[in-house]
Amino acid sequence: MTHVLITSAGQRVSLVRAFQHELRELDPDGQVHTCDLRPALSPACQIADDTFTVPRADDPAYVDRLLDQCVRRGISVLVPTIDTELQVLADARDRFLAHKVEVVVSSPELVATCRDKRRTNELFRARGIEVPRAIDRERPTYPLFVKPYDGSRSADAAVIRRPDELLDRHLRDERLMFMEYLDGDRYEEHTVDLYYDRGHVLRCVVPRRRLQVRAGEVSKALTCRNALVPFLTERLARLDGAVGCLTAQFFLDPASDRIVGIEINARFGGGFPLSYAAGANYPRWLLDEYVRRLPVASYDGWRDGLLMLRYDQEVVLDAAAARS
Repeated sequence: MTHVLITSAGQRVSLVRAFQHELRELDPDGQVHTCDLRPALSPACQIADDTFTVPRADDPAYVDRLLDQCVRRGISVLVPTIDTELQVLADARDRFLAHKVEVVVSSPELVATCRDKRRTNELFRARGIEVPRAIDRERPTYPLFVKPYDGSRSADAAVIRRPDELLDRHLRDERLMFMEYLDGDRYEEHTVDLYYDRGHVLRCVVPRRRLQVRAGEVSKALTCRNALVPFLTERLARLDGAVGCLTAQFFLDPASDRIVGIEINARFGGGFPLSYAAGANYPRWLLDEYVRRLPVASYDGWRDGLLMLRYDQEVVLDAAAARS
């Protein structure tokens, strides 16, 4: 029986269900486990085959607790989902592997590069990918955009359109990067799901145009077979340390085909269910590689022009019966 773990499952119901469906195609008795800080309040944990509690990823006991549960439950593949746990798990990957648990996470070096947007910019430039023009905070031009180099989910990011909107706290915050503002009336914002095999070779590129975002996560999106596909296939064909799903953000000017790289997240993105629905079967490819030990071929047959309109759906159950 094959056991797979999705960590920090939270609200990722669609991702858990995708893994359940693909795993049972290979092993009808296979189980997808989840864990979270408070599983009883996690919708994804309630629909998983089993679940357990873990401390925060920055807790010194996090890795020990996670590894102990993996061994007890016979888990062979672990898929992390949030930024704060990636570095911890990348650093501890060999400990898990010693117990025959594959942690599908990129190398510690690449995870660190993705977490620090200054280093991400260096990676992009080295690959011939343009990044937003830097703005001098001492002599700013407007409009401009500020965001922390180590932030996520758009936290503390802001558009500064006029001098009176540039506050002392912006100038004092050394974490903030000052850069050109890419106007949404001119540029299309795309999240791109990239799949890297065990040899760090890029096997699939699916751009998703972000039509609407809510709380930092896409709520409306459209798959687009556009200039990003050949552009990234050429420039990111191999990325040392990259494995599994990486989610990157780019701005594209359709009029000029200018492409600007914004960031890379070394994990599944919240909007990945759209790429999965379009035929980019990353969960199956992970299972093929890490469970069945089969190679994954390059794939470009995903469906263009598929629209995702997300909505809230409830998991309602007796509180006493909630998994915790």
